[in-house]
Amino acid sequence: MTQTLVSPPTSRPVPRRPAARPTLSATRRKHVAAYAFLLPFLLVFVTMLVVPLVYAGYLSLFTQQLVGGNAFVGLGNYARALTDPRFVEGVGRMALFLVIQVPVMLVLALLFALALDSGRVRGGRFARVAIFVPYAVPGVVTTLMWGYLYGRNFGPIAQAFEALGLDAPDLLSSSTILGSIMNIVTWQYIGYNMVIMYSALRAIPQELYEAARIDGAGQYRIAWSIKIPAIRSAILLTVIFSIIGSFQLFSEPKLLYEIAPNAIGRSFSPNLYAYNLAFVDQDVNYSAAIAFLLGVVIMIVSYVVQLSTTHRERKAAHR
Repeated sequence: MTQTLVSPPTSRPVPRRPAARPTLSATRRKHVAAYAFLLPFLLVFVTMLVVPLVYAGYLSLFTQQLVGGNAFVGLGNYARALTDPRFVEGVGRMALFLVIQVPVMLVLALLFALALDSGRVRGGRFARVAIFVPYAVPGVVTTLMWGYLYGRNFGPIAQAFEALGLDAPDLLSSSTILGSIMNIVTWQYIGYNMVIMYSALRAIPQELYEAARIDGAGQYRIAWSIKIPAIRSAILLTVIFSIIGSFQLFSEPKLLYEIAPNAIGRSFSPNLYAYNLAFVDQDVNYSAAIAFLLGVVIMIVSYVVQLSTTHRERKAAHR
């Protein structure tokens, strides 16, 4: 009697049902929740930025007359500002400030960031905090502190020169005040820019350094050929921030004006000039036009710097 073997039935995979798509009401609830979270920011943004800008633009199109009140002048205030020697001199002074102070500050910040990233600085954490601390000091306190140090009659710098039998320099004169303000801004913002560059350096893969060392590259070669090109975007960011900050200079000349009014004047910087026009001369219409023109100057300079940097990177990529 022969026995036949019956093979067990093969189990077929059960087809999975497609995942149920979210219903329209669930998607709509997600969108509503997202906009609900964004609503506080949008309200603050519109209330604190958009509305004041629109109102300032509206004011800049009028002028205050002794008889008849406000009169519409269109772009008359802007044409007046372009021929105003005080405004033009202030913009030129800030351009000189930008050309001299910003490169010095960013080069020092880059050197500090490279030194800390190399790991050869003793007490790296303490050095990082010490360099950043001036940025944490309020600008008013910083300016008052340096104003005291600059004082020719009571400042420690003048006393040190007199102790050495030398003539104390007048660091608050009309010929030196711009350099004195450059020193204040540089001292305060080196740490801020250094942190941005140092953070970008820490994101570079360590394998690049190891490969460069195998090829015989030293610290200086690695810094010049690997580190600096790798953080170009961070450097460009600090350049843009520094350009904006240079043309918006206000606190330092405003506070030093109380100490050295003959050296600073009411129109030392465009921001200080606009402030005095609005709150001292009560000419808010012309002040609004000055503020808008300053914003245009900042946008043009920032765009030119960014465009030139992008053009150089494209040229380097095609080589």
